[in-house]
Amino acid sequence: MFPHLMAHLSIARAGPGRPRTRPERLRADKAYSSRAIRRHLRERRIVAVIPEPADQQGHRKRRGARGGRPPAFDRADYRNRNVVERGFCHVKQWRGLATRYDKLALTFRGGAVLKAIVTWLRALGDTP
Repeated sequence: MFPHLMAHLSIARAGPGRPRTRPERLRADKAYSSRAIRRHLRERRIVAVIPEPADQQGHRKRRGARGGRPPAFDRADYRNRNVVERGFCHVKQWRGLATRYDKLALTFRGGAVLKAIVTWLRALGDTP
């Protein structure tokens, strides 16, 4: 699922040109700390700002020298992840999106896009 999401990623540029498909860094919570996700990010040269869960730390330490070194983690950069979390909380105010009533991913994505449009239009109305 994660590579599929990353394939649909596009970051608009400030000026002209096509959108970027590779962000500089990815901030995520401990659920995205799997070996496959970290490998995918390394292959695309994306800095992973993902904390290592306690159980993975224990497994690595138990293996000793064969466990390898801990993954790099920028604690100060990770603190900025709350901006994304607040955005998700704002989207989850729509009950249909929070409870995932939709059976098709296409319908769910349509609801998420509609919520984003409504939020954007409200933000435009608030500015003088």
